[in-house]
Amino acid sequence: MQIVFEDTDLEELITTGRNNKYKKYTRNSKFMKALAIAYNYLRLSERASDLRSISFLHYEQLAGTNGMSSIRVVNGMVERILFREFEGGIRIIVLSLDNTHYGNKK
Repeated sequence: MQIVFEDTDLEELITTGRNNKYKKYTRNSKFMKALAIAYNYLRLSERASDLRSISFLHYEQLAGTNGMSSIRVVNGMVERILFREFEGGIRIIVLSLDNTHYGNKK
């Protein structure tokens, strides 16, 4: 699947493992490894609905957000990758790394 990033800082974090905006995540090796795995599943799936079969990602279409969906990065953490699907799931635009999903209790 073709992935287009709107957040260049997030693209840098995923591709290089370093970024100043997301510095707190770069220090967490468990998170960075899980982020790479989640991104690879996004990249390798033919359409977003294929992500439903990978249970630990908890793929869901978000209600009331005009076509946005999310996948979980790490079990037990609230951070999600939010994205929009276009052209029948062929192209995904990664929007943000969200830590407020379901309310952040930290």
